[in-house]
Amino acid sequence: MIRICIPILILLMAGCTTKKGSITYHPNKPSQKYPSEQLAMSSSNVYKPNGELHATMRPYTVMGKQYSPTVVHVGDTFNGRASWYGPDFHGKSTSNGEAYDMYAMTAAHKTLPINTVVRVTNTDNNRQTIVRINDRGPFVESRIIDLSYAAAQQIGVAQTGTANVTLEVLGFEPPSSRSIDLISIAKGPRESVLNNFYVQIGSYERFEGALQTKRKYDDFKGYSAIIKDSEYNNKRLFRVWLGGFKSEAEARDFISRGYFEGSFIIGE
Repeated sequence: MIRICIPILILLMAGCTTKKGSITYHPNKPSQKYPSEQLAMSSSNVYKPNGELHATMRPYTVMGKQYSPTVVHVGDTFNGRASWYGPDFHGKSTSNGEAYDMYAMTAAHKTLPINTVVRVTNTDNNRQTIVRINDRGPFVESRIIDLSYAAAQQIGVAQTGTANVTLEVLGFEPPSSRSIDLISIAKGPRESVLNNFYVQIGSYERFEGALQTKRKYDDFKGYSAIIKDSEYNNKRLFRVWLGGFKSEAEARDFISRGYFEGSFIIGE
């Protein structure tokens, strides 16, 4: 059995521009953050008796907290608290690879598919804004969305730090889109699925260690290895993921075979 230790305390991951089977290393441009929380799957409400996944029940658990769904529909609503992030992250990479722009109408969310467009209502003052999800987070109790500085300003969150909000899914922009076109999304799909799944098999402080693991396990059991450049507590980390899983069930089955101790699923 192959055993690669993964630090248990590392919980946040950065996005990057890495593609399958490639390596991205930017020594002068540290990435922002990316979710690396362990996905603890609950078989009781995920799988049907025939072994198929319930389409709308693909939850994961982070530090005892369950997040769902990964399949969302236009009109779905969610409640929680909003926070915001600004100058410290301006220009750094978000989870979908684009540079974070604190003046753009974007936001980070734990599970909504990237490029989901949502209306955010500050229920403390009834002010509203519309944002496009392009990042992951915030992983703080009760917070469901991290707004850009511009969006936070529009609804008063920049002034208060956090606020109670309601999110309403308006639609889904194409993967390549970097803007919000309400007319276009109104004619677009009515649901979107989080369908890119990876398995993390290693995490390193030195790029060389990640590169060695990447080279060793690239094409392991037919899956390609990639390196994700990330940042946690002002420390740079290089994580090795295996990609090419066609579903969450396939990734879950791979982990159950015990090839890599401490490996876990990551959904994008």
